[in-house]
Amino acid sequence: MAKSAQRPRTARPAALPSEEQVLEFIQSQSSRVGKREIARAFGIRGAARIDLKKLLKQMSDKGLIERRRKRVSHASGLPPVAVLEITAIDTDGDPLARPASWDEELSGPPPVVLVVGTARGVPKSLTAGIGDRVLARISRASPDAADGHAYEARIIRRLDSRPVRAFGIFHRLRDGTGRVEQVDKRARNDILISPGDEAGAEDGELVSVELHRGRALGLPHGRIVERFADAGEGKSLSLIAIHEHGIPFEFPADVLAEARALSQVGLQGRTDLRDVALITIDPSDARDHDDAVWAREIAKDGETAGWEIIVAIADVGAYVKPGGALDREARKRGNSVYFPDRVVPMLPERLSSDLCSLVEGAERPALAVTMTFDKSGNRQDYRFDRVMMKSAARLSYAQAQAAIDGKPDDITGPLLEGVLEPLWGAFQALGAAREARQPLDLDLPDRRILLDDAGHMTGVYVPERLDAHKLIEAFMIEANVCAAELLKARRAPIIHRFHDLPSDEKITALADFLKTLNLKITHKGAMRPHHFNRLLAQARERDLEHLLSQVILRTQAQAVYSASLSGHFGLNLPAYVHFTSPIRRYSDLMIHRVLNDALGFAGYGLGAMTPDALEQTAVHISATERRAAAAERDTADRMTAAFLLEHISGVFQGRVSGVIRAGLFVTLDDTGADGFVPAATLEQDYFMYDEKRRALVGRNSGETFTLGDKVTVRLAEARPAAGALRFEITSKGRKGKPVKRHPGAGRPDRGPRRPARRRRR
Repeated sequence: MAKSAQRPRTARPAALPSEEQVLEFIQSQSSRVGKREIARAFGIRGAARIDLKKLLKQMSDKGLIERRRKRVSHASGLPPVAVLEITAIDTDGDPLARPASWDEELSGPPPVVLVVGTARGVPKSLTAGIGDRVLARISRASPDAADGHAYEARIIRRLDSRPVRAFGIFHRLRDGTGRVEQVDKRARNDILISPGDEAGAEDGELVSVELHRGRALGLPHGRIVERFADAGEGKSLSLIAIHEHGIPFEFPADVLAEARALSQVGLQGRTDLRDVALITIDPSDARDHDDAVWAREIAKDGETAGWEIIVAIADVGAYVKPGGALDREARKRGNSVYFPDRVVPMLPERLSSDLCSLVEGAERPALAVTMTFDKSGNRQDYRFDRVMMKSAARLSYAQAQAAIDGKPDDITGPLLEGVLEPLWGAFQALGAAREARQPLDLDLPDRRILLDDAGHMTGVYVPERLDAHKLIEAFMIEANVCAAELLKARRAPIIHRFHDLPSDEKITALADFLKTLNLKITHKGAMRPHHFNRLLAQARERDLEHLLSQVILRTQAQAVYSASLSGHFGLNLPAYVHFTSPIRRYSDLMIHRVLNDALGFAGYGLGAMTPDALEQTAVHISATERRAAAAERDTADRMTAAFLLEHISGVFQGRVSGVIRAGLFVTLDDTGADGFVPAATLEQDYFMYDEKRRALVGRNSGETFTLGDKVTVRLAEARPAAGALRFEITSKGRKGKPVKRHPGAGRPDRGPRRPARRRRR
């Protein structure tokens, strides 16, 4: 038998280097290297070069290196597309991010990524805030990029949020370790702080924690990176939201210096309205006054033929010029943020409370719109002017209303006949036109928190909705519409206040829910505001208006700012802008500048701004608006939870305001506090979730808890740091039929299902 042929013997190939060794070699070179240089450095020859090629491809796919024209370089870990986590907002108000997956031991500190917008084909309205995770397209930044960012990113889509940092209250334990009680309602666990990672934090302090990565089991671990105020103090509860949401609250030195250097604008180039009795009507605790109103009757043959109305708005653009320190900071903030115990203003106090505030008896520059209406409230004409005015009086809503209701005081008495009565006459005329327009009319009470001198909540109240409120609202809407119409006619660049139609999916879900109330949508085609109003009128007759207002609100799209989209569904207007609050909203300041350009008022305009830059500003201020709303809501929740902490086991009346598989959300009648009832605590039966009815239904009894139901609850737990309340229901649900479980239906459990354990093989 012949011998088999033997393979020729070859030299044993050198072992492949590790990824870390390859990265160290690349970094040690003064210029870019290729596969040949790497192979030579590690003695790789022959067939082993194929394995090296595979290794380099794997490293490129991971984003550890960049491969260009047979050359490789250290890539700081970022591939062309990556998942990022938004960690901060830069000085221009743009998001800064870091890679979601990063090995600091292998690759060093993570690179800073500036999020500059959205990728091609992605809606420009897509935004992300601190704590959000996004899938983004990555590109190298220029070498002279500001803020030291190495990369720039455009968002492809937003992913579920998973913060890289957490905020909470530090508690020191006896064994030398610490725990941080998280302020996020969704957080289920405390964060463990090992000795040496507490950064000197004292017990009870609000801290920021950077989470350690790579731990899948047990409580999360972290290290304290920032310390703030003592969270036990009442006035510190709003600071939690300020830091948690990344709201800028201290003005930089250059901004304050620019504000101090400003001087009063003079009369030159302005229409003199100082003798016109314009007045401000605001909340009694208002800190700034940026709008004033005046009206007179237009008579013909001894009868009312119409009305003339002037709305004068503080001319913030006369002081805040594009590109200056004040302007950059105002854009970064986007808007003022109002907490029960403090205001974080968009502009320094020198402007917001002085130069730009329409203070009683002080001469102030303003941008005014004069409008004429017929006796039925239909607008006939309007014009805009740069004016100098002097407020004749500063009134509160209640003060102005009392005077009209026959109870004038020393201030309103002299103003009643010549100032207040014409205002109310014009308002009544506008009411007829508003009724014909039929904007969306939801019953959503505005609750206000009462505080003591230490900043602790003492109670809550719902301010009465007065005609004085409605008057100012109606006048401001008309002024905003005039601004929108003029700019649209001049084809000027506009940041619209855009409110889209409800989606078909939400309308379908609403129709399904209405069937459970024996109500239905009776028209065909797209829903309009008056269709919703008709449903609300039917609900009012059955004491269901509050419930249906909440459901319809959730059906609505979120209002945003946009440079490319127009129309306001809720107000039933084809075009709408925000013009009337430039002290507290950057959008309004932008509209003032565009109006100045359109009207030829030199020196006060927008300046050179590309359509893309305008859209980026619209996207940014939409995000800051949502940030402010979330911070304000979170602070109210925390103050309410702190107030109710002394009422554990107390019994309260409330309504079911939300239903999910895991349980019920309940809003208390007296304080408006929101809390959660876990389905597991509904012990009288096994409750299943009925999505169409938005209800939890007892599997055996049919006992039902549905949206809007009146319930009695016991307060079981209050966590002020997170603003979280847990209730237990003590009342019975309504009688109903059990939900039949269809074959193949998902498990109607009481909460999120735990993932099944994977068997070891």
